[in-house]
Amino acid sequence: MDELGKKKQTLEEYFRALGSTAVAFSSGVDSAFLLMTAHEALGDKALAVTASSASFPERELSEAKEFCEKNGIRQIIIEHDEMQIEGFKNNPKNRCYYCKNALFEKIKGVALENGIACVCEGSNKDDEGDYRPGLQAVAELGIKSPLRELGFTKAEIRELAHSMGLPMWDKPSFACLASRVPYGEEISEKKLSMIEKAEQKLFDLGFTQVRVRIHGDMARIEIIPEQFPLMLDGDTARLVNGYFSEIGFSYTALDLGGYKMGNMNKKIKTGVSEDK
Repeated sequence: MDELGKKKQTLEEYFRALGSTAVAFSSGVDSAFLLMTAHEALGDKALAVTASSASFPERELSEAKEFCEKNGIRQIIIEHDEMQIEGFKNNPKNRCYYCKNALFEKIKGVALENGIACVCEGSNKDDEGDYRPGLQAVAELGIKSPLRELGFTKAEIRELAHSMGLPMWDKPSFACLASRVPYGEEISEKKLSMIEKAEQKLFDLGFTQVRVRIHGDMARIEIIPEQFPLMLDGDTARLVNGYFSEIGFSYTALDLGGYKMGNMNKKIKTGVSEDK
């Protein structure tokens, strides 16, 4: 067994020592790998908990359901209305803290109701390098982060997910739709809906890694530079601009810097305030 195989075996032993766990499952590669490994180690004592919310696209929810059904994994879907969380709509820099705190409190409740010993989430070692206030809530609530604890990197998770035949092994990174709104700018269900529709259109047109950031009534599109030619094709550009106008954007712009994970955190990292 190679080193990566031994690392996965350590994760399986980690789960067996827990006895049972509820995994916060979003259908991304990290949480899918975590959930599948828990299922292999614990069987029905591994429970998937997925949140349905305005900031979680319908396609992601559908993928989460399909994955659990296909693999015989017990899943509970909970409603998570972020708009009712105090401090969320105002979109402060620590917005994610408030949201994660409320979400994991609900998941802990689900675990308790189902006789599950603990809750696990899928952050990995690479997540330690970005601004992630949600991890503070994870720590305060006693949520376990096995992939971070055991030092799994994103590349290792993708490689192992591929070897396990998980369909999302090469799935682009995703963050909740609220992360597309600049800190200090109010979040609304209308904005989240516009962002979801805009990003889905780009996926439908063949773009792979996509973010549509919203700035007032302007959409700022981030895609990987390799796909700039596809966007700048005359027909595609007109189609995108027209559709974005239909769903409520007055202006549509392409970010020439390309997609960057955590782009909205750039000013925080450099010490420049984004507060209005």
